[in-house]
Amino acid sequence: MTNRLRTEIQEEEEEAEELIVEEKPRREIPDNFFTQFFTKRFITSEKATSALPFVLFIAFLGMVYIGNMHLAEKTIRDIDDLTKEVKERGWDFKTTKADMAFKSTLIEVAKRADTLGVRQSVEPPKKITVKEDSDEN
Repeated sequence: MTNRLRTEIQEEEEEAEELIVEEKPRREIPDNFFTQFFTKRFITSEKATSALPFVLFIAFLGMVYIGNMHLAEKTIRDIDDLTKEVKERGWDFKTTKADMAFKSTLIEVAKRADTLGVRQSVEPPKKITVKEDSDEN
């Protein structure tokens, strides 16, 4: 029984070896700038290492630029908010000024004073004159 099992395993292995897998022919990569750049060692590790400070400087400038843009947009939003608030306060001022002008009219003041018991004089005002004595000098 063990021999038969071994022969079956050997036969299966031989059959597996007989199977040939067809390989597709490799496509040739076109010879252009990008393929040369990435496959033919256009950038060596020495060049990459020597360019690292410049790349970091450019990255830093990019971050500063982005931060500056965010700050400018925030400032513009704040200016818009303050402009709206100034307009609103101007409207409040004009409304209050008109209300005060209305309340300070003669008729409105008389109505308010009447509730306190003070009435407008009907007689014209009299001029008071003081005579000076020349002897007291």
